Amino acid sequence: MRKHILFLLPLCMLVACKGVGGPEPDIVTPGDDAVYHGMIELGQKLDDPYTVENMQKALQNVYSSKADRVDITETDLYVRFLPKDDEQYKKLQELGLYLMDHPMDYQILKEGDYYQDPEVGDEAITWQYAVVPHDFIFPEGISYELLDKVFISEHAPVTRADDWVDWDLVEREAFRLTGNGELWEEPTKADGGGPSGRITIEDPLFSGGKPFGVAGVKVAANIFVKIATTYTDRDGYYQMGKSFSGKPRYRLVFQNTKGFNIGFNFLIIPASVSTLGKGEPSGMDYHVTQADSEGALFRRCVVNNAAYDYYSRCTAEDLDIVPPPGDLRIWIFPFLDCSSANMLHHGAFLDHDLINKYLGNYLFIIKLFLPDITIGTKQMNYMQIYESVVHELAHASHYAKVGNTFWTPYIDYVIKSFILEGWDPYGSGTDAKAGYCEIGEMWGYFMQETLKTDRYGGTVRQFGNTYWFKPDIFSYLYERGLSRGDIFRALTPKLSGIDDLREELIAQNSDKEKIINDTFRKYGK
Repeated sequence: MRKHILFLLPLCMLVACKGVGGPEPDIVTPGDDAVYHGMIELGQKLDDPYTVENMQKALQNVYSSKADRVDITETDLYVRFLPKDDEQYKKLQELGLYLMDHPMDYQILKEGDYYQDPEVGDEAITWQYAVVPHDFIFPEGISYELLDKVFISEHAPVTRADDWVDWDLVEREAFRLTGNGELWEEPTKADGGGPSGRITIEDPLFSGGKPFGVAGVKVAANIFVKIATTYTDRDGYYQMGKSFSGKPRYRLVFQNTKGFNIGFNFLIIPASVSTLGKGEPSGMDYHVTQADSEGALFRRCVVNNAAYDYYSRCTAEDLDIVPPPGDLRIWIFPFLDCSSANMLHHGAFLDHDLINKYLGNYLFIIKLFLPDITIGTKQMNYMQIYESVVHELAHASHYAKVGNTFWTPYIDYVIKSFILEGWDPYGSGTDAKAGYCEIGEMWGYFMQETLKTDRYGGTVRQFGNTYWFKPDIFSYLYERGLSRGDIFRALTPKLSGIDDLREELIAQNSDKEKIINDTFRKYGK
């Protein structure tokens, strides 16, 4: 799939909002010890200490006279799946499986955050490795292969027959027997049972540059087939419920507790992965900065936090607007400076002659990938990425309210303007469907600027004659008593132009009819 990514760019640019802010200096290139975001390079296959056979041998060695009292049978199965498409991959995730795109029992010669099996090829989803319960019911129609039957002591039922067994000693012997003795370290059993730590980031322009948490992101750790996953809290702290023998590999999986995913690793996966490398069994702390961290990790963490903050504020007590729809897919493009809220994954796709002609045979690829939001981050700092994210999420909230009935003519206008009016997604505002764009972009820029001011201080930016539509209308009304919730409630699906918007604002805020009419006249609307 990687070679097809370039063919996604036309659509991403077609439905893009213009960039926000100006260019910043290039991100500093990190040193050799940085997180690596390329393809994993595998070494030799290792003998997994957790197989039933190896754990049985280890038990016999440690308790030679009593081993026959304990019957070691598989608690789990180490398997790999070969989903044929995105729907099958999603079905596996819905079963609660933690999927890895590379085998768990191979030496890692070079770290990375994705792997594509050469035997599968670039045009298909690669093998997905997982550990499932021994009585797992495999879904029909999805190819799989059983690799090993394994024994994880934490997954075994506790019985009086084996309550005398020190499973840490047995695991240590299993590591020695399989030639993995150098990987063993005494497990650390924290209060929660396993590794704990904190993932942090900093924004020089926010809170005096003090570190704050990477919020709601999944943290995964594994050593061979022993896996633990959890999520960070809003302050970046995490606690796992399973102890490890040896130094596990830690990964950030950008699948957030708020219901959005940040993808993709040049493959069809909903959530990107950043591998942090091996850490102590007690846990790993990790701090992300723009200057010192690998660029992809920094961008993913910023987008994650900006989206987490936005979702958290979509409450009746705060912004008083609806959140974006569930299962939102966000892509990041570091080589673009424009962003979009095309909402393709949720069905807002335009299948008309103009798009078919422009994208030709590659239209099927767009339908296969289906993002909702794309974020361009070219030469942007934290604040500029934050602006882009909240702008597009404001669009996504708008979409959650009005649906495809409003969104299809809106995106249709943007695409036609891009193709027919000199690569300008906003066009000249003269087309019959321009009103949809006018309403949508007024809301997007208004939310971008007010949320930016909430976070960074200062005054709300005035756009003047920058665009033919006037975001300043909403800002002016906001300063005079209409809340963001009041404005959002007026964005009903039946609107198709600025006159409809004014009438709806008056209908829902009759006590402010005069200020609404005066404001629209002030800005020539």
